[in-house]
Amino acid sequence: MIQLEHLVKKFGDLTAVNDVSLTIGRGEFFAMLGPNAAGKTTTIKLLTGLIKPNSGRARICGFDVQTEPLEARRRLAYVPDFPFLYDKLTAWEFFRFTGQMFRLDAARIEKNAQELVARFHLAEFADRTLEGLSHGTRQRIAIVSALLHDPEVFVIDEPMVGLDPQHARVVKDVLKERSLAGMTVLLSTHQLSIAEEMADRIGIINGGKLIAVGTREQVREQSGSAGALEEVFLKLTADAPSTP
Repeated sequence: MIQLEHLVKKFGDLTAVNDVSLTIGRGEFFAMLGPNAAGKTTTIKLLTGLIKPNSGRARICGFDVQTEPLEARRRLAYVPDFPFLYDKLTAWEFFRFTGQMFRLDAARIEKNAQELVARFHLAEFADRTLEGLSHGTRQRIAIVSALLHDPEVFVIDEPMVGLDPQHARVVKDVLKERSLAGMTVLLSTHQLSIAEEMADRIGIINGGKLIAVGTREQVREQSGSAGALEEVFLKLTADAPSTP
């Protein structure tokens, strides 16, 4: 599970994340929405330990990201919108490297990678170096490498960037299946249709503040609008100040 407690992050005079508190339970599929520069990516970086908060704390499965980083990260997988890959490695070499980072034995790496490579239609690319692959293929490779160690918490930022409809469907299906099996998913996206289709709950962040949280119906109630999620989102973010 994920716990954010009164997180604050400032960059000079700019407060990018402003007293954000949120709990996402085991097996919950949570979608974070917000306009550009709303604080979504900064919140994710605080959660994953890439940056330190000015105050507050983030926990993964009960482990503090700052004071117990190794225990937190063992249970976490994170795929950014433009993931970093080692371009001179082949996909198989990258999977083995990632699995070894999480101290998986060779047999488990091979088993998990074989299953995921087949599921994500990557067999024809597995022996090619990463530098020559398309963005969509690299995105699928990043997702496979993140799932290799069967994480308890999966954080993904704009997962459908560069994916065609067929492979976007695969990503949706795998994440939903894993969520139903107990993996907590935090997905950040600008694509409201994905949030409406996939999420158990939705959070809308703007100006560094979490301005609405709940099921689709609860967020509609909070906005005072009975319309589609797009209408709800536009109303809530128009009523709240944005971060420059």
